[in-house]
Amino acid sequence: MKRKIFILHEIYGVNNFIKMQAEAYRNANTTVECISLYSDNRIFPYVQEQEAYEYFINEIGFDAPLEELTKKIVAAMIHYDEVLLIGFSVGATLAWKLSTLPLQGVVCVYGSRIRQYLDVIPSCPTLVILPSHEKSFDVHELKETLDTLPAVHTRLYLGQHGFMDFNNANYCYESYLQSQAEISQFFDIKIVKED
Repeated sequence: MKRKIFILHEIYGVNNFIKMQAEAYRNANTTVECISLYSDNRIFPYVQEQEAYEYFINEIGFDAPLEELTKKIVAAMIHYDEVLLIGFSVGATLAWKLSTLPLQGVVCVYGSRIRQYLDVIPSCPTLVILPSHEKSFDVHELKETLDTLPAVHTRLYLGQHGFMDFNNANYCYESYLQSQAEISQFFDIKIVKED
């Protein structure tokens, strides 16, 4: 069985953390592609968080990339038995919006803006990983809402936004290990269900 996993990055671009995530899932049967949402492939350092956020919101946004991303995903469906999507932060919100496509699975890691797109009803198994605390909204309230959706599995891990990224000030080793195992298990379950 041939699988393709697309990874959508955070506001910082395709940095070392995103590249290491790609390596974690790449194997003989799985091709992984990190998609840069930035046409010039720029990477922002973590100290430029505000600039990176403003650049994403003002220059990219949550609607403009959808057409191009959909084309890439649909093209991959022709060549692969399974097509999966993982998004982090803003990439997770985009992945959420793409979860209505006939994918085999979507993983959204700390996609805080998902709360603005609760009209999206995923049509494929979707794993949403949330931190236990976000500055701008009540995570538990969002989890309760998402738990009512049939294809959605939500998990809450101790920490704040960015807890999986070892270069992020909010990195939490235990939560990183648990969520990484959760994602791998989600993919394994997916394969069993599809066979």
